[in-house]
Amino acid sequence: MKSGVFFLTKSQGPDSGARWPSRKAYGSGGVGCLHSTDRQCKRCRSQCFTAGEPPANLHALCDVCKRNGGRQVAAGKSYRTLDAKPNAESLVKPGELVDLIEVTPLTLSDRRIYNQLLENAWDGIDRPVTHVIAKSELRGSHNANDRIGESLERLMSAIVKVQVVWDGEEAIERVQLLGGNIETLRRDGLIEYEIPARLRKIIRNSTVFARLQREVMFALTSKYALTLYEMVQKRGNLRYRASERFTLDALRGVLGVPKGKLASWSNLNLRAIRPAVAEVNALSDYIVAIEPIKTGRSVTHVELRWWRKDQGGVDAAEREVSFSKVGRKVRVAQEEAPVEAMRPRPAWMEGQGSPLRSETYETARLRHPGYDVYFVESEWRGWSAGREAPRDPDRAYLAFFRKYAENNPL
Repeated sequence: MKSGVFFLTKSQGPDSGARWPSRKAYGSGGVGCLHSTDRQCKRCRSQCFTAGEPPANLHALCDVCKRNGGRQVAAGKSYRTLDAKPNAESLVKPGELVDLIEVTPLTLSDRRIYNQLLENAWDGIDRPVTHVIAKSELRGSHNANDRIGESLERLMSAIVKVQVVWDGEEAIERVQLLGGNIETLRRDGLIEYEIPARLRKIIRNSTVFARLQREVMFALTSKYALTLYEMVQKRGNLRYRASERFTLDALRGVLGVPKGKLASWSNLNLRAIRPAVAEVNALSDYIVAIEPIKTGRSVTHVELRWWRKDQGGVDAAEREVSFSKVGRKVRVAQEEAPVEAMRPRPAWMEGQGSPLRSETYETARLRHPGYDVYFVESEWRGWSAGREAPRDPDRAYLAFFRKYAENNPL
């Protein structure tokens, strides 16, 4: 059996979600001190967590924390991935299990089955218990059980590499995706399986997740489309980001492109990226674009961009999901349209300060269609002249843009 290795890409930026909760992100809404033990709490050593681990216990505010006004306590209820619950329409997948770089790729069926196993185990996924699921729930549209067994074996051989902090040092933690399991031989039998202990800890500490619509997950016809859909669902609700840059090799790994396949950008774009983007655009609540970025003459990076559809677009996607797959490829190809490129910053802006981040302009354009993002930047810089410089110019610009759009509707 071949072994599979995944690599977890490290999240970038404050809005992408830290792998481990920060001091202000962990707590119980002003009623818990963020210290690991009673002794540390009494001495108030500010050891909120050690080696990337969240506190084992949450205690009442200690005297020092009270005097500090509760600065080491979350201002509101903390939200962990486990607080999100699957429902009849959707399931939850921890963000740590979304952006995976594969060495031995999983199939579309493997990915769907793993999502179903996570959902089935969700209520006790962070506890050392076994979980049971009927094989009929995993079969999908085919009737054979052999594919289920093959998928389970590939999932058992897959490994996740997670960047963590151990004793104050950066480290790599290797974790299996799936533990031991038992499959009854009856066609209508059961499967008993385990979530590995280290993976349970990762899920328990997770604060970033993707909510996947069940019908969309089963409607997508390629593993590239399903992976792209999960990536966008993980990022779609970020307030200050609407794009993310990847190296070409990183994107190839996240999508699960086999080594030696689709080696050139033109082949990768034609065979994997464009069909995946078209499917996600047709079936999900988001519009997605992947734009190549060249270094010299070669494409070395890509920029993933996303924005939420309006209600009409959401309704159209729901109708497409409900339709038969017959003819969908033709319909998707007919609806596919190029995404308007972001025009460069005009030369007359050069004397007004350094440019903001490219994703900031893109976010402004997507939030406020029809406005000239550079003209509004000029208005913002004129308004802020003589005032104290903001600590985060990008956020200050977006906040000004929101007020500007409210006061100057198109």
